[in-house]
Amino acid sequence: MFQLSAEAQSAVKKELTRYESKDSAIIPSLYIAQKENKGWISTEVIRHLSELMDIPESKIAEVFKFYTMFNQKPVGKFHVQVCTNISCAVNGSRELAHHICKELDAKFGEVSKDGRFTVSKVECLGSCGTAPMMQVNDKYYESLTPESAMNILRGMK
Repeated sequence: MFQLSAEAQSAVKKELTRYESKDSAIIPSLYIAQKENKGWISTEVIRHLSELMDIPESKIAEVFKFYTMFNQKPVGKFHVQVCTNISCAVNGSRELAHHICKELDAKFGEVSKDGRFTVSKVECLGSCGTAPMMQVNDKYYESLTPESAMNILRGMK
């Protein structure tokens, strides 16, 4: 059974006080819970948040399912999200994403055999002028080539 740490529970309770409506605390609370649950949200996580926040599970699940920044299944230690929207695609991001998968011996959306990486294609990461780009966990990398992307990923411990 999933349980947030005392520190994370305190952070969620703090979020509840920041807004006029408790519902407004759902997104930041999901971020807190996702970080504590190794990068993804399970039904147990939603159940726990529902009890902690006194918000129906269905309401939290609705927000969770709508936004793509919340992972619906386990991800590797490093979640590599490659932007494949138009500016990045024109600048080679789709080929970059395939190259990364090949080099890491990983399939899109699955955890690599060593548990370190999950590679996902995502829509706009908001840096069209420095395409192609990727986000790894909370960090952004721009103006990538297949070589520079792999150098970054190989250096991750």
